Amino acid sequence: MDLVRDPIPADIARYLESGYLGPTPSEAHGMLCGLICAGEPKPVETWLIQLAPSGESEPGIADAQFILRDWAAGILAQFQSPDQILDLPSPGESTPLRERALWLYDWIRGFLYGLGLHAGRAPAYSTQMREAIADLTAITRMDLDHLDDSEENEQALVELIEFVRIAVLLIHAEGVSADQSQPKPAVAS
Repeated sequence: MDLVRDPIPADIARYLESGYLGPTPSEAHGMLCGLICAGEPKPVETWLIQLAPSGESEPGIADAQFILRDWAAGILAQFQSPDQILDLPSPGESTPLRERALWLYDWIRGFLYGLGLHAGRAPAYSTQMREAIADLTAITRMDLDHLDDSEENEQALVELIEFVRIAVLLIHAEGVSADQSQPKPAVAS
């Protein structure tokens, strides 16, 4: 089973590398998902600011931002779909296990970063949400240096990916319900 339905566009890597943060495509994907789950009112705009290259005169910025916005629309659609199927990025099953685990590691780091950008404005997290975030944080401590391509490790990665998907969807569901319970500012008449 391939883990990617909508792979990361190859032509955004240079744009991502030229920014202050220089995230991998997997980290950038995770960052946007974190912003969405945290209830950021304008997740794509906040995400683009974080990814902006250090020099605005960089050639191709407008094209890259257009591609990123298109990519972001696909990511947002996953969260807005009634099925809520979150596709985590991966280089594909033919890639060595260590590299696929590194993509997951990078994605989680980006996700936690995105959550953190909004943390000061987020309502208090429930115990279940704090546990999910702690579990995701613990995954970023896994030792990837000695990961071999065994069937056991392959199965463990599949299970870990499914755990991450479920944890993220739980965080999103709680974030959405908390956002909807927040009082909306009154409109002056």
